[in-house]
Amino acid sequence: MIDRLLNNAGKRHCWRNWDKENAGLTPEITIAAAFKVFEIIGDSVISNFMETAKLKETDLYPAVKTLLETQGYEVKGEIGAIDIVAMKDGGPPLIVELKTGFSLSLFHQAVERQAISDIIYIAVPYLTGRQFQTSLKRNTSLCRRLGLGLLTVRLKDQLVQIHCDPVPYQPRKSKEKTARLLKEFAKRVGDPNRGGATRQGLMTAYRQDALRCARVLVENGPSKAAHVARLAPTERARPIMADDHYGWFEKITRGVYSITPRGIEAVSNHAGELQRIAELKPDKK
Repeated sequence: MIDRLLNNAGKRHCWRNWDKENAGLTPEITIAAAFKVFEIIGDSVISNFMETAKLKETDLYPAVKTLLETQGYEVKGEIGAIDIVAMKDGGPPLIVELKTGFSLSLFHQAVERQAISDIIYIAVPYLTGRQFQTSLKRNTSLCRRLGLGLLTVRLKDQLVQIHCDPVPYQPRKSKEKTARLLKEFAKRVGDPNRGGATRQGLMTAYRQDALRCARVLVENGPSKAAHVARLAPTERARPIMADDHYGWFEKITRGVYSITPRGIEAVSNHAGELQRIAELKPDKK
């Protein structure tokens, strides 16, 4: 019985599927069996859910207050609408907003506090599991961008971790990503995609070039890569046909390629797009 419970509890959507997958177990489940499940999968999503369900913001206060006091701050709770205010040597106030988890309202609240001070932290409980680690990484990045500090409190031993401090954000531009973006923009012919569409099936510059290569092979039969590159026209005809990401091309002999049935179908399905490409960027004959 416990093995069956463990298998089901380990699934990603265990609570959603519980009634359906354990329908026959209800009469047999005992308090001992339930505790055994939690003992074995203690760091799973289930234990995190149960832990956060009973947490209060006030549970975070003692650990955060102790940390600040060890750094020489005088700390007081609930000053006006602010959870924690700390003062040191006549300097600007250090403000901490406590929450039982990450939320958009928490960031709204913290940003509003920046009208009072530049030293704003948010504090949340430290949980276990991959889902929390992913959330922690993303929200740490968001805090840096907003100029906020981030603390987590591990309640079992009152350990406070400082993941980032509130300093002005200085974004580091990626020259590689910028170059890739500009290259795709320059090479894409027209505007074939509606903004907000999902990645699957998008008409990229690469796909447009592949379609032009496929059309050349449909119209001319098996051809050398150099011939396809001249008629398409695209300088990357050879790597496109050699890599064959879409399954449209078949290598006949060295440097010679033909079209596959799947490629013929693609040319037929995208006849309208090929016409638009031809009108915006005429072929070189």
